[in-house]
Amino acid sequence: MKTLLRVLKLFIIVSFLVLINKNDVNKEKGIFYNDNSNKYLDLTAMAIKFEEIKMEDLSYPLDTYVGDLTAYTADCPLCGGTLGCTGQNVLDGTTTYTDKDYGTVRIMASSKSLQCGSIVRYDLNGEQITAIVLDRGVTGTDLDLLVSDNNQALVIGRRQLTYDVLRYGWSRKTS
Repeated sequence: MKTLLRVLKLFIIVSFLVLINKNDVNKEKGIFYNDNSNKYLDLTAMAIKFEEIKMEDLSYPLDTYVGDLTAYTADCPLCGGTLGCTGQNVLDGTTTYTDKDYGTVRIMASSKSLQCGSIVRYDLNGEQITAIVLDRGVTGTDLDLLVSDNNQALVIGRRQLTYDVLRYGWSRKTS
C-alpha cells in the first residue's frame, strides 16, 4: 500500500512538472492558451497591434513631465517678437497656431528637451490647454505660454504643473 501511494505521488509530481514545462515553452514563444475561447493568443502580435492603435490616437500621451509654467508676451524685455522654431513674427498679438493634426493650439516656449513642433496638453485653471512648442527660452522641463498681454501673464504667474506630451516634434514617430 505504501509503495502504491509513493508511485501515485511520484506520478502526480511528474505530471505536474510536464504540464508546467509545456506551458513554459509556450510562454517563451509568447503564446498562451485561452480556456475561454479555446484559442491561442499571440502576445507579441497583440502588443504590436496595441502600439499601432496607440500611435494613431492623437490624444494618447507618449510621456508625462512635471515642470513650471510661466507666461510671456511677444514684446517682453528679452523677446524679439519672433518664434525661435519658425521665425514667425508674433508682435501682432498671435498666440495660436493651426496644426494639421491638432487644429488650433496655443503657442509656447520650451527648452531643447522638447523638439520644435512637440504638442503638449495640460490643465490650466480647469481648462484643458493643448499647445505646440514653437519657441525657446526656458530650461529643463519648464514651459512658457505665449499670451497677448501682461495682465494674462500675471494671472498665470509661476506654477508647477504636470503635462502630457502628445507628439514629439513635427512627426508622430517616437524613435
